[in-house]
Amino acid sequence: MAHDPRTELAALLRRALASVAPESADTPIFLERPRDASHGDFASNLAMQLARVSKKNPRELAARLLAELPVSTLVAKVEIAGAGFINFTLDPAAKTNVIADVLAEGENYGRLALGGGQKTLVEFVSANPTGPLHVGHGRGAAYGASLANLLAFAGWDVTREYYVNDAGRQMDILAVSAWLRYLEARGVPVGFPPNAYRGDYVRVMAEQLRAARGARYMRAAADVLADTPGLPDPARQDDAAKTQREQHLDALIANGKKLLGEDWNAVHQHVLVEQLADGRGDLEAFGVHFDVWFSEKGLFDTGLVARCVNLLDKAGHLYLQDGAKWFKSTAFGDEKDRVVQRENGLYTYFASDIAYHLNKYERGFDRLINIWGADHHGYIPRVAGAIQALGLDTDRLDVALVQFAVLYRDGQKVSMSTRSGEFVTLRELRDEVGNDACRFFYVSRKADQHLDFDLDLAKRQTNENPVYYIQYAHARIASTLRKWGGDAATLLRAPTDKLAGEHELALSGSLAAFPEVIAAAAEDLAPHQVAFYLKDLAAGFHSWYNAERILTEDESTRLARLALAAAVQQAIRNGLGILGVSCPDTM
Repeated sequence: MAHDPRTELAALLRRALASVAPESADTPIFLERPRDASHGDFASNLAMQLARVSKKNPRELAARLLAELPVSTLVAKVEIAGAGFINFTLDPAAKTNVIADVLAEGENYGRLALGGGQKTLVEFVSANPTGPLHVGHGRGAAYGASLANLLAFAGWDVTREYYVNDAGRQMDILAVSAWLRYLEARGVPVGFPPNAYRGDYVRVMAEQLRAARGARYMRAAADVLADTPGLPDPARQDDAAKTQREQHLDALIANGKKLLGEDWNAVHQHVLVEQLADGRGDLEAFGVHFDVWFSEKGLFDTGLVARCVNLLDKAGHLYLQDGAKWFKSTAFGDEKDRVVQRENGLYTYFASDIAYHLNKYERGFDRLINIWGADHHGYIPRVAGAIQALGLDTDRLDVALVQFAVLYRDGQKVSMSTRSGEFVTLRELRDEVGNDACRFFYVSRKADQHLDFDLDLAKRQTNENPVYYIQYAHARIASTLRKWGGDAATLLRAPTDKLAGEHELALSGSLAAFPEVIAAAAEDLAPHQVAFYLKDLAAGFHSWYNAERILTEDESTRLARLALAAAVQQAIRNGLGILGVSCPDTM
């Protein structure tokens, strides 16, 4: 593992502390990189920590610490700044030592053991398989995949999981949508509800049903529409009209199940398999891979949902009202209590979600990370409450919220609605701007912040496009190394102490910061910090490249600069690998 200068600086401060304030010898010592490079390479607030306890002047304490600070070849200068910060400027040779570390560790540079190999389940995307994934889902996919890569890089044992909602009303709506299109195509005038799934993919599945089964699923329009409330005037958007449309759709589903009997399951299974395969293929092509595809239906088949509700009941966390069983979620901070089993005996989605979380705990994971859309914020207290009610440790659960991305083309917002069929699919987005731009743009901002996805910028091959700018740095370095024609072993022996220019020392400092960025990003569940780092590293490289000749006449200088360039290239490769972005050698 690369040498961290903070370890030696902390040891120097610890020795000074033992002389100045032996009674505070156990005070934790923090070293951070100042935002302003003129303040040195590292800063410590140790004097201010001591001042809070001793009630003495922090600048005076800082001066006493400096007087007792052992001499070190690592340090070029130490200064007191502000209210009592101790700022360290490293010796140039100490800064450039990181280059050999990067080249020696290669793809492992920046890897950490923070997670201690803890078994961690990252569950993400988990979109209902009711239609193609759209650009909104893409952000959750990119964030989840990048976060899983980041945590694995930082030392956690990560399992990536997709929770398949293959039970419940939404799948029934998709099945009835395909069946109604099937009937419509064969001249049965049943009318198509506006709140059913209306995308072209539904017509495709209807045609697949016809090709596979012919007229097997044909039924008379009168039977299909029997006992339905009918549809209100399309212009009506009041609550009563919306309720009537939903009741009409539910009645169509009930009629479909009654009229088709066992064939309903065949229709249901067909649309599920088709959409799940489509989503899986789309994600694989996007570079997003899952270790487990977990079936919601399996929770019912194994009796886990029923067992889970019984456990809550026996523990006194349920009550009966109007024939339904309610979970006392207000006792755990929720805004109201929640139904887990309806008066008709059917379990709610919330009940199956509780069971799913119980299953996660029973599988022995040390840490659970759920990645949900930001609209699920209110869902967190009730799930956490149910976990607590089951006697499980809620500290093992983290929920990361992701805002859906909003797509803009030519400055205009693009509509996205799965039921209406008016949406841009993830596949279409990838075809238009490429996987790399998609993956990088999706994680270029903090996940719970709003993201406007600018298609025009994503396709632009200029320095304004951050992913292009970073990849171009990688390709520039690859081209330079090809022109040189030497080997990696030679670079490992490069005299990097020859590097003393402003750009070179700044780049060396950036390289040394990479493991720190990984640690902070993993701690905060924030892969966007890696994206920010890469943009800054690329900018630093391009500035140096434009200011200095790498392939200079002097051999020792040439080798040292080539080594620095190769180290920058390696850090870019490691960072982009976490984000799922490729590293082209030519552009």
